[in-house]
Amino acid sequence: QVQLVESGGGLVQAGGSLRLSCAASARTFSTYAMGWFRQAPGTGRVFVAAISRSGRFTSYADSVKDRFTISRDNAKNTVDLQMNSLKPEDTAVYYCAANPSPMVAVPTTGYNSWGQGTQVTVSS
Repeated sequence: QVQLVESGGGLVQAGGSLRLSCAASARTFSTYAMGWFRQAPGTGRVFVAAISRSGRFTSYADSVKDRFTISRDNAKNTVDLQMNSLKPEDTAVYYCAANPSPMVAVPTTGYNSWGQGTQVTVSS
């Protein structure tokens, strides 16, 4: 499994931006598809975005499409989530995750390594 550490969360006003970063420990980082998930209070963890091993392909939840951008740097073992035009409903704990399966380029399930999460709070 991969050790993942998120950073970059915080408090921002509606309409603002935040950039989350996730640092991975694996020397084979480029063999993992990477994703971001979020969990709001009282709800389950849901898919936000994913990026393929090469970074060529991405996938987004409808709720964040055109506002969030996922990217990765395989030389630095990092994956980022740029969040723009933030809304109060984006408030959640955000988790970085790694998927080792080569079967799907941008998976929304099947992640087996998770970070500890970082809190994002958007005020209205």
